[in-house]
Amino acid sequence: MNKWYNIFNRATGLSPYVWLVFCILPFYFIFRSSSTPEVVSGIVMIILFFTCYRLAFASKGWLVYFWTGVQIIISIAMTLLFSYVYFCIFLAFFIGNVQNKAGFITLYAIHITTTFITVNYGFVTQNQLFFQQFPFILISLIVVILLPFNTYNQKKQGQLEGKLEDANKRIAELVKQEERQRIARDLHDTLGQKLSLIGLKSDLAGKLVHSDPSKAQLEIRDVQQTARTALKEVREMVTQMRGARLDEEMHRVSQILAAAGIELHVDGDYGLIDTNLLTENVLSMCLKEAVTNVVKHSQAGSCTIRFFSTANEFGVTVGDDGVGMDVGRFSSYRGNGLRGMKERLEFVNGSLDIRSESGTTLMMTVPRVVKKPVKEERSV
Repeated sequence: MNKWYNIFNRATGLSPYVWLVFCILPFYFIFRSSSTPEVVSGIVMIILFFTCYRLAFASKGWLVYFWTGVQIIISIAMTLLFSYVYFCIFLAFFIGNVQNKAGFITLYAIHITTTFITVNYGFVTQNQLFFQQFPFILISLIVVILLPFNTYNQKKQGQLEGKLEDANKRIAELVKQEERQRIARDLHDTLGQKLSLIGLKSDLAGKLVHSDPSKAQLEIRDVQQTARTALKEVREMVTQMRGARLDEEMHRVSQILAAAGIELHVDGDYGLIDTNLLTENVLSMCLKEAVTNVVKHSQAGSCTIRFFSTANEFGVTVGDDGVGMDVGRFSSYRGNGLRGMKERLEFVNGSLDIRSESGTTLMMTVPRVVKKPVKEERSV
């Protein structure tokens, strides 16, 4: 059995205890009255208020507004008869949970108007209990103004984050589906032709094994060579499917540039934290393509790779001091893989910028994405 101090989850903080105090407090105001009918009517209103409060959360459509209207009437009555104004806080919290914009604004306007009118009436009639509670009433009025908007915005943000999470999952599924189709195409193109050729040459060798053994041996050697070629292509394809990590790609890039006699300068940290494997794989492939272009076409003596990051994106610039290129003829550089780099980056909402001043500089950026699973709460 849980101990009494473990009734509420520790993660909720003091919030449940505060609401519990506001649930008990109205009885203190009621029992200050010496009239039995007033005490009984006060208890009935308290029970009715919390019943309507529960029904409002459980209801849909027009019933939500009906039960909320009953609560507003009870709150006004409790304020006028017993000087208890704190039911307005319960109403402020509930109104913030109304996700229909028109309904939220209507209930908010009615609630704030009735609360200010009844409170001012209490001060105008020189109610001493109102003056004794003045600091708490002032805080309650501030809560009535701010709490509904705060709760409403939190609900909206939670819904948007939930939709974003669903969209990310959908994108991930589409990427997997596209990858499966690509693998199927690659396997068909890589193995289909080779296996067909192996089958034909094997049949031919079988027919020639008795009539022309030497030619049959040549055909068998062709079968063996074709099988080795197919195996090599499959291994290369599997290596590409594994994907590339940025730190691994940087190691290979440094080796390629060193072998080409191009001096490498690295600036910044290339440790990716706030992004996913797909984005890192795309950036690694584009970095490899950019460095390959430097080696093949730039005639450069040095290459500078700079990593930078902002609150929303991560970027890489690859610059060289080579012969440069005509940026205006970008569409004609298909052989350099620039169009493929641009398409890959756009697939992950990234971008490619090309500049040619005393060499060529490619700037590649990808978004920083932090996934935060959100458990969407039920909204009214």
